[in-house]
Amino acid sequence: MDTLTELRRRRVALGIPLHELARAVGRSDATISRIERGQIRPSYDLVQRILEHLERQEGLTSPRLTVGDLAHTPLVTVGPEAVLTVAAQKLEGGGFSQLPVVDGRAVVGSLSESAVLRALASDSGRRARVRDVLEPAYPVLDPGFPAELLSGILGRYPAVLVARRGELVGIVTKADLIRGLRGASLRRPPSA
Repeated sequence: MDTLTELRRRRVALGIPLHELARAVGRSDATISRIERGQIRPSYDLVQRILEHLERQEGLTSPRLTVGDLAHTPLVTVGPEAVLTVAAQKLEGGGFSQLPVVDGRAVVGSLSESAVLRALASDSGRRARVRDVLEPAYPVLDPGFPAELLSGILGRYPAVLVARRGELVGIVTKADLIRGLRGASLRRPPSA
């Protein structure tokens, strides 16, 4: 992402007038306007001052987003002994792309649409159980974990689970993180 192309979007999203940003970083309105339009290349020092001012204002106008803010609740899970067709109905009915697999209170793995598709396409797929197509478990994070650090984790895993004092309370997917970071509503439409 090109930092310069984001400056105007961030400034406008915060409701900061051009002249206010210019005054805060010691430049003219015209200079800031030309930077935002890509007409001039500012020094590294000036870009840093602009970004620091925007980040300070973002901290003032909205609290930092956390994993708990993004979590989809209530958490829908499936057991390892469930018949795969029943698990597929849970995925489809909830509009989910993956489900954590929980045995009692222990997370034992995960189930993705891809695993269900592969299994159901085989001759014995309709008789298979979730344990037969189990994938690795998702990482479990505290609700206070900063959302901006999630992209690295979600680059390796399709989701993370959220646990409060050892009790699973929600799940965060890549779509949830994208929605939160772009400032879209975190409320999901009700499941059918």
